[in-house]
Amino acid sequence: MNAGSRGDPARCSYTRPMPEWPSERIGVLGGSFDPVHNAHLVAATDVRAALGLDRVLFVVAGDPWQKRGSLVAAVDVRFALVEEAVSDIDGLEASPVELDAGRPSVTADTLERLARPGRSLFLILGADAVKNMATWRRLEDTKALATVVAVERAGEVGVEPPGPGWRTEHVRIPRLDISSSEIRARVAADRPIDGLVPSAVVRAIRRRGLYTRS
Repeated sequence: MNAGSRGDPARCSYTRPMPEWPSERIGVLGGSFDPVHNAHLVAATDVRAALGLDRVLFVVAGDPWQKRGSLVAAVDVRFALVEEAVSDIDGLEASPVELDAGRPSVTADTLERLARPGRSLFLILGADAVKNMATWRRLEDTKALATVVAVERAGEVGVEPPGPGWRTEHVRIPRLDISSSEIRARVAADRPIDGLVPSAVVRAIRRRGLYTRS
């Protein structure tokens, strides 16, 4: 055959179709979780249901730069408490992504470590955290890495990330006024925390003797 003929293997081309990556929708709920409590779990389960997420990862902050020196329990202990809290809740998982980061926790760094082909990340934030985003390191880089999910309780409506260009979702949840600092104070005062944190976490805190000093 001539070089220009249709059958010349040098002139024929075959384009291999690009693989179709499975779509995975992953929620990312970061925090110190010192300790984790029921309001964290309600936020995660409600967001997962509202947005049809496959999973919500609880990312335990190893060394959050805005809270340096203020955490009480070690990161491995806080991670163990989160594992206890989510062990029997479908679609919630404890993520160790920051346990061995070896540097102060920055949201954009963590999202980059969680990124995968075909994976969409949804960064779950309370209204106060959304309002505080302007102080974040690598804030502009965060825009392309995840959709921001603003979790709003009663009286918290319409909070938005700073500046244009963000992908956002808003999810309303019940108002549960529980805080980790309150849990620590109750333990230190020998007051009950049953009903405020999962039963498995109550047992783990008592077994480990955590938060007994104010």
